[in-house]
Amino acid sequence: MAATVPREERRATRGAIDVSDGQGTTARLNTAVAHNARVWNYWIGGKDNYEVDQRVGAQVAGLFPVIRDVARADRDFLGRAVRHLAGERGVRQFLDIGTGLPTVDNTHEIAQRIAPDAKIVYVDNDPIVLLHARTLLTSTPEGVTDYLDADVHDPDAIVERAKEVLDLSRPTAVMMLGILNFVLDTDEARDIVRRVMAAVPSGSFLVLTHPTYDADLGGEGNVAAMEFWNAHATPPITARGRDEVASFLDGLDLLEPGLVPCSQWRAELHAPVVVPQFGAVAVKP
Repeated sequence: MAATVPREERRATRGAIDVSDGQGTTARLNTAVAHNARVWNYWIGGKDNYEVDQRVGAQVAGLFPVIRDVARADRDFLGRAVRHLAGERGVRQFLDIGTGLPTVDNTHEIAQRIAPDAKIVYVDNDPIVLLHARTLLTSTPEGVTDYLDADVHDPDAIVERAKEVLDLSRPTAVMMLGILNFVLDTDEARDIVRRVMAAVPSGSFLVLTHPTYDADLGGEGNVAAMEFWNAHATPPITARGRDEVASFLDGLDLLEPGLVPCSQWRAELHAPVVVPQFGAVAVKP
């Protein structure tokens, strides 16, 4: 559950609010424009969103009704992937880039339930995520969690700051769930993945989800929905086809069942819903 926000100070700029968590952290939010972390929170039934987020989120859901299924499937995929890596693969370090707002069963909670000594570093640059980051900083006594206010477009800075907590000479799971779709240039997105994965050793993992336009997964509705999003919300977003998403995994070995709708990756249901959101876990050889 996200932390309560006790104070709001309105500035003269329209839509700008300075919000404090009451413990020394203040963030400036723009409540006149919908923002991804808050809209995503709205889609999964959270309370950390504003009227503008609800309005835009409802409009997108009207254009693309499956979006709520996508949001839930992405969250469930995270749980299955972390349980597999911490439980069956013995991973004890997680670098979660594009954290989003805290909710039930965050990466550190799942990992440390299996391995109390697990270390997790969260990365995001959304002011409201920063504001609620204290919720992510709980940990078992044996483990560690930390939060970096950093931008996915600067992977070298992320790696350098992550080294203050993680031993990047040891296998690490790099989590990039629903984040590369906010890097609009595909070559740049590939380079970000390459640079982060170059910083971790053999036996490390990349955990990835990404929306798609592919018609065989029902992704056609993403076209109008994303056009509306980019006109009314921030940050801008893009979907990609299977081959483009697969290119982010070049040089890595895919775990079974490969690059599939995230709802179907090692699904616990016999016939899970198909969503236009790819999911994959791959290991660095």
